[in-house]
Amino acid sequence: MDPAVSSLAIRDLVKTYGPIRAVDSVSLDIAPGEIYGLLGPNGAGKTTLLECALGLRQPDSGDIRIAGLDARSNPGAVKRIIGAVLQSTALQDAITSREALDLFAAFYPRPIPTAALLERFSLVEKADARFETLSGGQRQRLALALAFVNDPKLLFLDEPTAGLDPQVRREFHTEICKFRSEGRSVLLSTHYVEEAHALCDRIAILNGGRIAAEGTPQELIARSKARKRLVFRTAREVDGAVLSKLPGVTRLMAKQGVVTLEILQPGSVIIELARYLDATGNELRDLQVKEPSLEDVYHEITGNVVFDVKGPAPQSRMIKSS
Repeated sequence: MDPAVSSLAIRDLVKTYGPIRAVDSVSLDIAPGEIYGLLGPNGAGKTTLLECALGLRQPDSGDIRIAGLDARSNPGAVKRIIGAVLQSTALQDAITSREALDLFAAFYPRPIPTAALLERFSLVEKADARFETLSGGQRQRLALALAFVNDPKLLFLDEPTAGLDPQVRREFHTEICKFRSEGRSVLLSTHYVEEAHALCDRIAILNGGRIAAEGTPQELIARSKARKRLVFRTAREVDGAVLSKLPGVTRLMAKQGVVTLEILQPGSVIIELARYLDATGNELRDLQVKEPSLEDVYHEITGNVVFDVKGPAPQSRMIKSS
């Protein structure tokens, strides 16, 4: 993509801390009207990448362009067209929501009116409440309102829904999608795989400071080596050694009474499983066939694998080894 038309264009970005390359030659583009997600374990480089793009940290090398502007040589111009919600928002305990929005509005030549922001982010009833009295969800809504004060073209979100209850998270997602529908762009860093899958047009999975995989959620899943899974519960424990040897089973996992078989073809494995349970007088309580998911892709790339009965692992109460 041409950096001149990208909302954000990063080329060969490097940031080191001593011997550690926190961001290692990362390049990416975000188009107007696109939500671009960053997934990765702690220490993968997500926050450092965002902070370099925002100008909060100086990279060792690389090029950052926002709406065609060189972010490193034109920080003032760039800050007028971006907004950000970082992992935590800290304001003076006594400041009210209205006062905080008025303060931030004073930094920009054409801010969105405070009244409009209070209405949009459901803060009218808390407009004159002190920051220290706001709930976690209300504080996060205020943080998003503050990020919108300058009517930004590009929004940076670093773990914005961490610790929020499901209802507040859904409200937050609605606002992010509304922002995209207005032709604006979002760079979202998150630990929640399902959040990235639901919101993001494209996703980069970071591992060790590098982009290990990039694409739409569907493209990432299609490129994965993950197989279909047969997930089931039984009345009594099953023999893991027997099930792992069934034709078409490539891996067996167990967690909290739920057994998962990684399989080649579901039909033949279900028949063999039914024969085994019938022979042992066991009862099938629940059965699902699941397609490969973005979570499978994430585990595959980052190495955060789940319990595998064929390797050294603790035993589940619903599975035994012969």
